Amino acid sequence: MLSEVTAVRYVTPLREGGSMPGLVEGHDRRLYVLKWCGAAQGRKALVAEVLAGELGRGLGLPVPELVRLDLDPVLARSEPEQQIQEQMRASGGANLGMAFVSGALNFDPLCFDVDGELAARVLWFDALIGNVDRSWRNPNLLVAAGGLRLIDHGASLIFHHHWPGAAGWIRRPYDASDHALRPAVTGLKAADEELAPRALAVLPAAVAAIPEEWLDGEAGFDSVEEVREAYLAQLTARLAGPREWLPEVAA
Repeated sequence: MLSEVTAVRYVTPLREGGSMPGLVEGHDRRLYVLKWCGAAQGRKALVAEVLAGELGRGLGLPVPELVRLDLDPVLARSEPEQQIQEQMRASGGANLGMAFVSGALNFDPLCFDVDGELAARVLWFDALIGNVDRSWRNPNLLVAAGGLRLIDHGASLIFHHHWPGAAGWIRRPYDASDHALRPAVTGLKAADEELAPRALAVLPAAVAAIPEEWLDGEAGFDSVEEVREAYLAQLTARLAGPREWLPEVAA
């Protein structure tokens, strides 16, 4: 389960990305990047963030802590910008919070070196979840004290946008041709051998971490538990092999 935090102060908008996330202070006095449940991308982007993010954290990858961030729309009263007011009013209740990484810089593959084994682990993870948002144009990687941080996985797990065709995604190959870390990758086969069994072990907890509100009422399912079971079955089947989705990358 995600830790529960209540937003007590809206600090500032972060004017990056279509959903315009905000920086908020929680009741624990920590800062979080808030991703709105009422954003145009919808709740499935938040489901993907949680499932992919918690899976990555379970694999030991440097994904910042994720929390369930409860927002009272009354905070909109002190926000002067109308667009943000509307976003806050549409996002009462459970939102997604990601621990703010202080002093972080956006990753630039021309400026920062990355360990080859870490690069392989990240590419393997992105291939598993079908993450299309790790290109050199938009790597969704931060560089901070302690190294890389992996952020923004809302565009992964695209199968859940069309459940009737989800089975076709299980063997779909991952296109790593413009992956930001591909030039640094070494030992992708070794990463596969290490991470596949670990992913099977931590996947149930990652699925269980998704807030119930974001799964309730999913078309084609009779209960939240059925939706969870569908996510679990989908990724378990992708992991079971043969892992034809894993790209060919020179070791």
